[in-house]
Amino acid sequence: MYHFVWIPKYRHKVFVEPYRSALLNIIHKVAYDYGIDIVEIEVPPDHIHMVVRSEPKIAPSNIMQIIKSISAREFFRMFPDVKRKLFWGGKLWTQSYFVETIGNANEEVIRQYVQNQLKVMNDAEAKGEQLGLF
Repeated sequence: MYHFVWIPKYRHKVFVEPYRSALLNIIHKVAYDYGIDIVEIEVPPDHIHMVVRSEPKIAPSNIMQIIKSISAREFFRMFPDVKRKLFWGGKLWTQSYFVETIGNANEEVIRQYVQNQLKVMNDAEAKGEQLGLF
């Protein structure tokens, strides 16, 4: 199992409705098509957290390449106005991402962390605080 975090180019806060739901649908479809099991996923306005279960023979970099490339292409196909206004360089995602492996002992902790991202983010913004990684 892997925990991924990645951000859109320029850290734009673009993933509000209806874009958030569309991106979730796109990512779920890509994962289904490529045999990637999404255990948890959360899409705050400016980044994505995803926990996936995959076969050991599939490298985490390949998982990210598949998810990021196809989701960007499909997202821009659905919303060309967003591409034109916010992502004029033609890229939805930055090149970087965070990934960590998850063992059985801390799987539940990471799943709870991903599930609670929007709540934690809203609480921190209400208090004017900066978010920490964990």
